[in-house]
Amino acid sequence: MVPFFFAYFSLVSILAGVLTVALRNPVHCGLALLTLLLHVAGLFVLLNAEFLFAVQIIVYAGAILVLYLFVLMLLNLKTDERYLHTRYAVILFASVAVCGELLVLLLRSPFGGAKGDAPAAVVLQEGASYALGIKMFSDYLLPFEIVGVFLTGAIIGAIVLAKTPTAADAEQE
Repeated sequence: MVPFFFAYFSLVSILAGVLTVALRNPVHCGLALLTLLLHVAGLFVLLNAEFLFAVQIIVYAGAILVLYLFVLMLLNLKTDERYLHTRYAVILFASVAVCGELLVLLLRSPFGGAKGDAPAAVVLQEGASYALGIKMFSDYLLPFEIVGVFLTGAIIGAIVLAKTPTAADAEQE
């Protein structure tokens, strides 16, 4: 069942990544980016990296994408509604062909490695997120808070730069 989910998450991630750069409407690009981020989070679940899954959902799919869409709404961009240019279709076809060739090469590779389960001593499933949280909020608390202040300043700066002057602002000047 894991290979099926891996193939699903991988293929949708590749397709969403191509659509993120190929679509012309910024809101559609944002939705394709959201799809990409959610499917990459699914790949983290398959790798038993639950902390990275949670960070991917909360930070990237939640905060960064909302900030991106917020700035898009403030900028009020006017774009045409064409989805794929002909050159993007050619690039997409070539990318799919190259990925297919790489997949064939990987499946026929003699260097597949040993199959089987890893020993329990190697796989640390419990306590990794807890230990990372303790380390981040004890030894690295100050850099963590500084990054939060910088991101808040960036949001305020984006709002100030994107604000259109109103009639009341013109009267004050």
